[in-house]
Amino acid sequence: QQGEHVGAVVGFKTKRGEQVHVKVASSFISPEQAMINLNREIADKGFDQVCDEAREVWNRELSRIKVSGGSKEQVRTFYSCLYRTLLFPRKFYELDKDNMIIHYSPYNGEVLPGYMFTDNGFWDTFRAVFPFFNFMYPDLNANIMEGLVNTFMESGWLPEWASPGHRSCMIGSNSASIITDAYLKGARGFDIEILYDALIKNSNGHHPQIHSVGRYGADYYNSLGFIPYNVGINENTARTLEYAYADFCISKLAEALGKPQEEIDLYANRAKNYLNVYDKESGWMCGRNEDGSFQRPFNPLKWGDAFTEGNSLHYTWSVFHDIQGLIDLMGGNQQFVNKLDTIFTMPPHFDCSYYGFPIHEIREMQIMNMGNYAHGNQPIQHMIYLYNYAGQPWKAQQKLRLVMDKLYSPYPDGYCGDEDNGQTSAWYVFSAMGFYPVCPGSNQYVIGAPLFKNIRIDLQNNNTLEICAENNSAENIYVSDLKHNGKTIHVNFLDHKDLMNGGKLEFTMTDTPIQGRGTAKESAPFSMSNKK
Repeated sequence: QQGEHVGAVVGFKTKRGEQVHVKVASSFISPEQAMINLNREIADKGFDQVCDEAREVWNRELSRIKVSGGSKEQVRTFYSCLYRTLLFPRKFYELDKDNMIIHYSPYNGEVLPGYMFTDNGFWDTFRAVFPFFNFMYPDLNANIMEGLVNTFMESGWLPEWASPGHRSCMIGSNSASIITDAYLKGARGFDIEILYDALIKNSNGHHPQIHSVGRYGADYYNSLGFIPYNVGINENTARTLEYAYADFCISKLAEALGKPQEEIDLYANRAKNYLNVYDKESGWMCGRNEDGSFQRPFNPLKWGDAFTEGNSLHYTWSVFHDIQGLIDLMGGNQQFVNKLDTIFTMPPHFDCSYYGFPIHEIREMQIMNMGNYAHGNQPIQHMIYLYNYAGQPWKAQQKLRLVMDKLYSPYPDGYCGDEDNGQTSAWYVFSAMGFYPVCPGSNQYVIGAPLFKNIRIDLQNNNTLEICAENNSAENIYVSDLKHNGKTIHVNFLDHKDLMNGGKLEFTMTDTPIQGRGTAKESAPFSMSNKK
């Protein structure tokens, strides 16, 4: 039977206590392919054997990162988060009778060779999930990149939220981040030139029916340097900020591919467009009208409107690629730190007039009771790490441990908000290891405060990275010293290639903020403005 929302219900006439074992397989290709899948994956196996094999698979994957030296609750929370990080995207490809990789295309309805993946929102997962794949599963991420090539060839666009085809959901052009970060960190085996062409197309328009695919408002953005507040395009300032970061990523990929300097410079200059929506009068990112005037009246506590599932206090920090530029806008390190502090010390007040009611992200922010810090949603999740750019890394260390302890637990109420395809879990996994990818596309991880005394990581290249945190405890949350393979690290970041070489990363922890480490200007992680 064919049609919209067709389903089936199967019932069995059984006696009390009688059990029925049913083997089921599915396929997006055909009933015949479903039978191939059934015979390949289950065949004559019993229920217990299938369960045991599934358990072995998960144990193998989860044990690639072994943690010790934490509480039972912390260990359970870590592996729960690691499990969730690995759930998405879903495979949308199958193996035919000859074991060839094929997929049903949700874009043109054909059965075609090659990889395809689905069920993933890049607005969330570009931040930490895909950097985690580049760190732990580069081969998988190369396959995902091949799937993006197929998506573009079959639909003419890159996905931003596939489920299973293009879906009108969220904003941004974050496929640029995912592709650039993968390529710069060594992923190969796919046609990067096709993906580069796709990114260029994305930057100049949007899907005729689906505004979230491509860039809605690209004409305004490319001509004015921002998307105006008063031209009928919602979430305009958030779009401007996210497009600017995407342009940074495109410029880095263009550079790596040896594209003409004129093309590199075009996107590098557009990456500075975040400057155009910073309102010096209020000191926050703000909606800007087509004539250049800023939105008035302006309330930085107003959720939605010019922003996406957040307010200006959350989105002002979305300059992943040029935090130094943001520091300069705010008047220097101390003024920048004062604003960061304010997010945590102010009451959790809000303006929900755009939505007409408090959306669940607002309620979650209130329940967390950490001021206007809204960790239950994605835009602000990197914010704590920004203290490292302004010479006060100890504040990041204290707040990171607070968030890990307060907002996560292994119990049914132990999650702080939107999990969103593994992003909020990936934040915890990275943070528990002691570093985080603030700016995918930069090859750097910003240093935090590891949660466990010992972590052993089996990398896919057969190297092993051991992370030790001497004296680590609930009180000793500050980093007093850091070494990699015996060499002291004075800066507030780690290099991806160095970590891929494995070895030993040694944190020394103390209960007192160390205000002499990581304070020099050269200690700050990458920013476009300092080109480091």
